[in-house]
Amino acid sequence: MILYLGRRLIGVAGILLAICAITFTIFYLLPNDPAAAACGKTCSPDRLAEVKAAMGLDKPIWEQFAAYLTGIVAGRDYGSGPTAAHCGFPCLGYSYEYSLPVWDLLVDRLPVSISLAIGAAVLWLVLGLGAGVTSALRKGRPADKILMVLSVGTASLPVYFTSIMLIWGIVRSAGLLPYPAYHKFTDNPFEWGSNLLLPWIALALLYAAQYARQSRNSMIEAMAEPYIRTARAKGLPSRTVTVKHGLRSGMTPILTIFGMDLGGLLAGAVITESIFGLPGIGRLFYDGLLRSDQPVILGVTLLAAFFIVVANLLVDVLYAFVDPRVRY
Repeated sequence: MILYLGRRLIGVAGILLAICAITFTIFYLLPNDPAAAACGKTCSPDRLAEVKAAMGLDKPIWEQFAAYLTGIVAGRDYGSGPTAAHCGFPCLGYSYEYSLPVWDLLVDRLPVSISLAIGAAVLWLVLGLGAGVTSALRKGRPADKILMVLSVGTASLPVYFTSIMLIWGIVRSAGLLPYPAYHKFTDNPFEWGSNLLLPWIALALLYAAQYARQSRNSMIEAMAEPYIRTARAKGLPSRTVTVKHGLRSGMTPILTIFGMDLGGLLAGAVITESIFGLPGIGRLFYDGLLRSDQPVILGVTLLAAFFIVVANLLVDVLYAFVDPRVRY
């Protein structure tokens, strides 16, 4: 296991380095000039040259990339003299639109995205796995057909449509919940949960449909395995056979997609955060696109890549605990 983790960590570092190089090259070779965007519309040629020098854009691309990597591990300064801007470790760039290091912006928005992702993940796992396992155990019966029809119908609804309908029906028409606004969990756990409930539902309905279909197929395959018949022949209770043997074996493909989904959501749900007005990583990314703030776009992209590769690493490790047949 230790050797396996060592190899995977080296692989994770290599993947992140490759993603960093590709995204850096793409964003900094685009026709849109980050220095011009930071300087403003009335920027003179002399001032534009000063801004390029301060941002390090007057150097060859390989020197810019080397300086960017150095900043990630050791921090760096943008510009020189009294107007220099310091970007501490880990420096993912400096946003001249916000006049702040990108890492500070990400840390400020990250609790919102984490709260949204974790709450939605718990909800969609409960709904999706519950519907999928129930359908698998009642294959071909009315309950199976009804749940699968509901899953297909829910998956067909775009998240922006579901979000708008929830706001209209529950907030504006019924007045059952306040319009979502982020509150810190440590300040008031009840307000934190009640304000995030609608975004959780909007995301959970979309993902739960996928998990219901996947868990149903996995459970049907697992319950048809020979060891399930052996467990039943030994006289084990039906609940033990279903949960301990069938469900545990059928969770392997669920873990795979869960790692990808949760890793992506931790880096921000752009549409959901924008509709509900939540100041998370996704909203920061959207605002960065509107402002052509390339350091912010690059920083969010790298953060998303980090979450996804780390989530997949954790999923691979969990395989050995979920499925006894997996060995490293």
